[in-house]
Amino acid sequence: MTTPALAACENADPASALGRVEKADKIVIATDALYPPNEFKQGEQIVGFDIDLGTAIARKLGVKAEFQDMKFESIMPALSEGKYDISLSSFTDTRERESRLDFVTYLSAGTMLLVRKGNPKRLLPDGPSLCGRRIAVERGTTQEDEFTPPSPAKPNAGSRLSACRNAGRPAPVRLAFDDQAAANAALAKGRADGVLADAPSAVYGAKQAAGRFELSGQPYGTALYGIAIPKHHDNLRNAIFKAMKDLINDGTYRQLTDKWGISAGAVREPRINAGV
Repeated sequence: MTTPALAACENADPASALGRVEKADKIVIATDALYPPNEFKQGEQIVGFDIDLGTAIARKLGVKAEFQDMKFESIMPALSEGKYDISLSSFTDTRERESRLDFVTYLSAGTMLLVRKGNPKRLLPDGPSLCGRRIAVERGTTQEDEFTPPSPAKPNAGSRLSACRNAGRPAPVRLAFDDQAAANAALAKGRADGVLADAPSAVYGAKQAAGRFELSGQPYGTALYGIAIPKHHDNLRNAIFKAMKDLINDGTYRQLTDKWGISAGAVREPRINAGV
């Protein structure tokens, strides 16, 4: 009897992944539409930089883009199970994630700290000032990993915990939320002392807060976002890599980063599995 895992491997022929996309005349893209400016909703419509980029990639492949909204923490398992073709959802490309998925990189982003206007608690992203504080993060992100004890699956997690322990300070209190809007709301309501998020989202959050928030310190942990693709779908991965190169070379990519105010994170070329 064939096990589900073996069946998945047998069906994961590289040519068939791209072939299925072409036959369906669409590429199904998973995203968590709660992370502006990359993916969020205006009314019922999903918009953002990642949405525009995914649409442009689909056009290069000669198909339509179909976006499916789902919780961020559920995307990687769903991709591994073959429920979606790819994901564009502000995924930081890491070595740990590369053990489960392939990535084509498309943007550079660090982590930034969002605080209340005037920074009354004098918080900074580096040093011990976050120790003992209530810090909001989105569930499933690399920011949450900073507050999560290391495990066999995530041996590099817990950096914020160990830094506070080494400084003889109390551990920060992690407040994990399903979406970035909820994390920012916790800061607005005084439930959180600060918010850690990827730079594009943190900058956008500060701009949208009508003077209630500000950014503290400089970005840290700069890394590359990657388009997530199931393992063994090499032909689809390579086609997306080529589409990204073409979009950069023909100027479309720069137009999109300018449109969404994230040109500081623009990359000169895509890479495959460039996590650290």
